[in-house]
Amino acid sequence: MSARGGSRASCSEEVVTLAGGRIAYSTAGSGEPILLIHGLGGTRSTWRHLVGTLAETHLVIAPDLLGHGDSGAPAGDYSLGAHAAALRDLLVALDLDRATIVGHSFGGGVAMQFAYQFPELVDRLVLIASGGLGSGVSLALRAATLPGASTTLQALTAITPGWLGRLSYRAVRAVPAFAGADLEGLLSAFT
Repeated sequence: MSARGGSRASCSEEVVTLAGGRIAYSTAGSGEPILLIHGLGGTRSTWRHLVGTLAETHLVIAPDLLGHGDSGAPAGDYSLGAHAAALRDLLVALDLDRATIVGHSFGGGVAMQFAYQFPELVDRLVLIASGGLGSGVSLALRAATLPGASTTLQALTAITPGWLGRLSYRAVRAVPAFAGADLEGLLSAFT
């Protein structure tokens, strides 16, 4: 079985508590399932303009990643693997054997990790503007993956004036997409 039966004329908003944390998600339509994964700082509403069209022929599942939107903070960490495991748990809770996995930006990274960890659950993998692919990887991202990068970042953080850090934090908090986000937790995934 690949999809739940029954027609969904409208979008249903639901919340489920799984081992990884509390996940808010929307479902619409019926048919073969498509799991839509938003980017960093986004929410399931990222997909609002596509859901209606996709739901004409598919069961669409659009969750808020842990630490985003209406979902809770993760029980563990914000790593790609933790996000992938939480989404696997969501598919299991929805009694789905396989799905097309669509990821945008950071969600593309989660989608790739999902496919790596749980290939038996992936029907198709769709990546939209996904980071880490091709020659377009920024120098900063490459540097962040070098040995000792974490120690260097900690040293730079230690010599950064406190007022600059507070100003940067307030600037990020002012961005609507990050208003309710767990910034400290999200940043821990990159350090």
